Amino acid sequence: MAELVYPPVIGVARTMFKALDLRFDIAGGEHVPRQGGAVLVSNHIGYLDFVFAGFACRPAKRLVRFMAKESVFRHRVSGPLMRAMKHIPVDRAAGMEAFEPAVRALRSGEIVGVFPEATISESFTLNKFKTGAVRMAQQAGVPVLPVALWGTQRLWTKGRKRDLRRNHIPITIRVGAPMAADPSEPALSLTRRVRGRVQELLESAQRAYPVKPKDQEDAWWLPAHLGGTAPLPSKPSAR
Repeated sequence: MAELVYPPVIGVARTMFKALDLRFDIAGGEHVPRQGGAVLVSNHIGYLDFVFAGFACRPAKRLVRFMAKESVFRHRVSGPLMRAMKHIPVDRAAGMEAFEPAVRALRSGEIVGVFPEATISESFTLNKFKTGAVRMAQQAGVPVLPVALWGTQRLWTKGRKRDLRRNHIPITIRVGAPMAADPSEPALSLTRRVRGRVQELLESAQRAYPVKPKDQEDAWWLPAHLGGTAPLPSKPSAR
C-alpha cells in the first residue's frame, strides 16, 4: 500500500530542520537494515526524539513505525497523522495489547521504534530499560538496532519550554550494528546488553558533540557527571 502521509510529513520535518539550520552529525547509518524487520531501540531525552531516530534511517530509505502512548492517537491533530503513518499505540495500563501488533509489523518486514526507558530521562542519562523491546525482537525473529541521540533535549524536553526558534543546534546521532535477538537468551540479559550498547553509543555522541554550555545557567542540558546542572539520575538497571 502506498505511503500517502509519511513522506509529506518527512518533507515538513526536513523543511523545519533547514529553517532551524540544525547541524546533523550522523554516524553508523550503514547499519540500518535495507530490508526486513528490526526493533530500533533509542535513548529518550526530548519530545522530538522519534523524529530524529527516524531521520537516522532515511539514508537506508526505511520508515520507522514508532510505539507511542495511546493518548497521542486520541488527539484531533496528531491522532489521524499517527494512524496514517502506521505508528503503534500503547496503553500503559494494558501494554500487552500493543505487543502483538508490533510483532506482526516486525514479521512483515517493518522497523519498529521503541524507547525502552518508557519516558524522557530528565537527567539525560539512561534510565531503566524495560524488556518489551527485546522480547518483541525475539518473538519476531528480528535484530535489535541500537541508536543514541544527543542534543535533541536542547530543542524541547520535559520540564522546559520548547524552543523551536533556536538556530544552529547540533544534533548528534549514532547508530550501532544490529544485535541478534536469540530467543534462548533471557530477555533480561539481552536487555542489559542492549542497554550497554546504547550507553556506549551515547558516550560516543557526547564526546563528539561540538558545543559546551556557555555558563552555569546554560548547563541545564548537560548531565551532572559531565559537569552540567541536569538532575541527578536514579540508579540505572534493566527490568
